[in-house]
Amino acid sequence: MGDFLHAALAFPAALFSFALVIVAGYWLLVLIGGAGVHILDGGEDGHAGTGAQEAGLPVTVTLSLGLLIAWLVSLAGAALTADLPLRAASLAVAVAAAWAGTRLAARIARRVLPPEQVASRDDFIGRICVIRTGRVDSGFGQAEVRADDGATAIVQVRTEETGLAAGSSALIFDYDADGEFFRVAPFDGALDPHKPVA
Repeated sequence: MGDFLHAALAFPAALFSFALVIVAGYWLLVLIGGAGVHILDGGEDGHAGTGAQEAGLPVTVTLSLGLLIAWLVSLAGAALTADLPLRAASLAVAVAAAWAGTRLAARIARRVLPPEQVASRDDFIGRICVIRTGRVDSGFGQAEVRADDGATAIVQVRTEETGLAAGSSALIFDYDADGEFFRVAPFDGALDPHKPVA
């Protein structure tokens, strides 16, 4: 155990050891529910995303895997040699191995895992939303809309009609790309074809 700790705290493994402790803490928080896996993959700002994940793996997984590979290779370099130039060379090898390993893992993930489909703004057109603000008019309003996978999003909505208030249902019929809001009209929520079956 003493030799292991000595190698883990020696150059170049020490450069990755402390970062690995932080990554381990992050994944511990994920396991107990205190953090989301997609912290570095883009925040949730109330706007729906577009397209599918292209990398094959979330950024957090990719960074963690790369760090682990770099740490293992540099740990081997620290354990096998005491010569500083060779240890410096093992640092370069560790970085190259991490880069190659994460690229290979992402390539495998793209082939094995189905792409994560993210609801696009166009998917919300034709859906019923529930107004979440006290009023909706031509310059103000928010509503909650449900996607096919059951996830909900708070979106900006506008209308030229009257009568929409918190809790009422509205039909999303258009998206204004310039203003980044959906156009809605009053609608009977009981007629919603996308309403979950009880």
